[in-house]
Amino acid sequence: MTDPVDLSANRGFARRHIGASPDEQRRMLDSIGYASIDELMNAAIPEAIRWHGSLDLPAAASEAETIGELRALAERNRPMVSMIGLGYYGTDLPAVIRRNVLENPAWYTAYTPYQPEISQGRLEALLNFQTVIADLTGLPIAGASLLDEATAAAEAMTLARRAGKAKSNVYVVDADTLPQTIAVLATRAEPLGIEVRVVDTEREELPEAFFGLHLQYPGASGAVRDHAALIAAAHERGALVTVAADLLALCVLREPGAIGADIAVGSAQRFGVPMGFGGPHAGYLSVRAGLERMLPGRLVGVSKDAAGDPAYRLALQTREQHIRREKATSNICTAQVLLAVIASMYAVYHGPQALRAIATRVHERAARLAAGLVAGGVELASELFFDTLTAVVPGRADEVVAAAAAQGINLRLVDADRVGVACDETTTEAHLRAVWEAFGVAGVEAAAEAVPTGLRRTSEYLTNPVFSSYHSETAMLRYLRRLSDKDYALDRGMIPLGSCTMKLNATTEMEPITWSEFADLHPFAPAHQVEGYRQLTDDLERWLAEVTGYDAVSLQPNAGSQGELAGLLAIRGYHRDRGDEHRDVCLIPSSAHGTNAASAVMAGMRVVVVACDDNGNVDLVDLDRKIEQHCDRLAAIMVTYPSTHGVYETGIAQLCAKVHDAGGQVYVDGANLNALLGFAKPGRFGADVSHLNLHKTFCIPHGGGGPGVGPVAVRSHLSAFLPGHPLNHGKGSGPVSAAPQGSAGILPIPWAYLRMMGPDGLTQATGVAVLSANYVAARLRDHYPVLYSGNKGLVAHECILDLRPITKASGVTVDDVAKRLIDYGFHAPTMSFPVAGTLMVEPTESENLAELDRFCDAMIAIRGEIDRVAAGEWPAGDNPLANAPHTASMVTADEWPHPYPRSLAAYPAGGDRSAKYWPPVRRIDGAYGDRNLVCACPSPEAFESGE
Repeated sequence: MTDPVDLSANRGFARRHIGASPDEQRRMLDSIGYASIDELMNAAIPEAIRWHGSLDLPAAASEAETIGELRALAERNRPMVSMIGLGYYGTDLPAVIRRNVLENPAWYTAYTPYQPEISQGRLEALLNFQTVIADLTGLPIAGASLLDEATAAAEAMTLARRAGKAKSNVYVVDADTLPQTIAVLATRAEPLGIEVRVVDTEREELPEAFFGLHLQYPGASGAVRDHAALIAAAHERGALVTVAADLLALCVLREPGAIGADIAVGSAQRFGVPMGFGGPHAGYLSVRAGLERMLPGRLVGVSKDAAGDPAYRLALQTREQHIRREKATSNICTAQVLLAVIASMYAVYHGPQALRAIATRVHERAARLAAGLVAGGVELASELFFDTLTAVVPGRADEVVAAAAAQGINLRLVDADRVGVACDETTTEAHLRAVWEAFGVAGVEAAAEAVPTGLRRTSEYLTNPVFSSYHSETAMLRYLRRLSDKDYALDRGMIPLGSCTMKLNATTEMEPITWSEFADLHPFAPAHQVEGYRQLTDDLERWLAEVTGYDAVSLQPNAGSQGELAGLLAIRGYHRDRGDEHRDVCLIPSSAHGTNAASAVMAGMRVVVVACDDNGNVDLVDLDRKIEQHCDRLAAIMVTYPSTHGVYETGIAQLCAKVHDAGGQVYVDGANLNALLGFAKPGRFGADVSHLNLHKTFCIPHGGGGPGVGPVAVRSHLSAFLPGHPLNHGKGSGPVSAAPQGSAGILPIPWAYLRMMGPDGLTQATGVAVLSANYVAARLRDHYPVLYSGNKGLVAHECILDLRPITKASGVTVDDVAKRLIDYGFHAPTMSFPVAGTLMVEPTESENLAELDRFCDAMIAIRGEIDRVAAGEWPAGDNPLANAPHTASMVTADEWPHPYPRSLAAYPAGGDRSAKYWPPVRRIDGAYGDRNLVCACPSPEAFESGE
């Protein structure tokens, strides 16, 4: 690779994915003084870890060939009518939402709303989601979504432990809870010293002491029970109660808040989100008053901007909520925003009356199904239910399930004597007749309700006007367009976020996820019905193992945080299997992302911080000191490579050897893998385990803050300790997410990326990403100090610009620069991470030279504005930076009291007037919103102009 590879000869995908043309790459190389990308990478990457082989992957396929291969895989799947239930249901996603949200890059290429002024559209959609959850659960504060129902239940368990008054370590879980939820609770509880005690609360007494109680409503069997007395009994013992509730059922059943629940959790999947073989789906968590400041994950709140107008932003947090290193109680730093938006829009589009009608129709069909079974002599395990029945057929369960399958319907085989049947929004009369036939009964034409009067919902919900305003497709289409127009996403321009790798999410990669053969599969469908998916996941595991140098991969973790936890649990399991239960110390560099320490705590480890030297590298002298202090108890070290500071540390191989010599394992965080593919393999340079962010390096879109996938990759000695699953006969440790393959519905995206890039394209992408970062660093170094660099002054795939001296000299802060970049048409780089007062820039390989130069020109122009503030030309509190961003209403107001012209405010030098992005609000006052916490849809009167 002595010259940039020209992949355009056959119009290959890699040439379309990589933004800089071969000629542009040469110009960038010339500007930083290197003859080739290979020469650049040899200088940047330490030879001790440099890999000079060729990736053993299939040669790159064209986009058409890849779609053809995915079609062939899809045809090997059989999306049967699913009546399995267990938290996954058929649902009708309105086409207007599918096309204009799920398939719309304005929604799926957006980043987490850390810059709220340019995220008002998705923040409003998330506020709608929170309102849906709060209204339906009857609990006033709901978060902006969690990863799935099972992990939301685990978060509720730890919330109950820290918020409750009971001193016990026992957490009671009702036996009728979803089996995957029980399994995830057990996985999360054991390292924390929590005893999960499964109790049949209908027949057994509660223990004398416990700190929390988890109830399923309706139960996994389908049974609907009145839990009010049970909840009151738990409260008498000082315990907090979590109710895992079905959202659609809550349209007709009494809400958890009305029966005294402290916390509600669940999934929003059946609000229009396809099953997708298990995910991604938006989990939810809501709490009673008094628990809101302990809520894990993200919370959208209403505040005001500089003009006094209402505006949305993330509340009760800075960059990540509750990730407080070794004091953390949660490692959740992501959500399922794209799926939460879909669910919220499903509720907006239908409104409360139509939602109640859908729920009523589902229940009526279940009631008719039950009546037909009973009339035919089939016993039901419960006479009260919403949509799911458990039929008792002694010795005949296999026969019934097989008979239904012969007619294209999957039922749940509970055991040899029982069959579960779940109705949903897609259940038809024909499905009822087929199920009756499978049971050998005739059926009935009508039936009475199976919900007693005392459990019927009487309270109103979704009364805010947003849920009654957009019921025609025309109105809904315009509402979605209006919200997306408020936002800045990758379809507008570069999002140069360090550590987040915001690069091209190609349309060809995205296309297959809405195909029925991938989207409409139940995660617990029989193996012979999902052969295409099995092949796809097998391919992906094998390819990911090859590019990372590991031996085995699990795709189950549905976020990077879950991948971290799974990797550390594998290390924990390995030590315990060898009789080294005492090894519980995890070394973590002081520069590490907050999730690292949080994950270690959740895995039952004690965090010991290792210092970094003046160059931002792990201090090997301090590492020796900490290893010596904790040698006998050393379990692991967690490091990010390249480092969190964006540097290829030269001592990484030495660091791995030191930890191994002391009996520990090496965890390399895969967040920065985009700087390694094709040039170095963590599994070969000394690491034992890594998680991989498929939503970064491998092109799954961030979706406004989720979905993500965080597979865990390990060397062979750890493979036995990868996550298993109770409903997939998996081996290994317990599951970390609800579905066996996590967010399987979006795995066609990285499969397509790897297939179309091929070994040469992946390698070239890494080289161009590093080249682009060094080009940006070189252009900006004379204007902003580049804080850290490695060999020959080179950075890896990102660079940190140090604004602290500038702030000291001028008073202009990193926030001012970030907001002024909005006026220039850019999303800001990562602010104040990993060093306060800095900007971390990652251009990725997808941006062409013109866009890189546009960003650099904007940063240089902003430095000129800073100099004018420092010189006293503009007052410190009244200048283009302090007042940024500038809205259209601000610059067109009758009065203009500022000492700089309107034209400079609106159209900074070098900005493209023809593509001007106007932020919908001015700078937001986050502190005001935290003092006056409002986390549900405000009334229309709140938006009367304050100007």
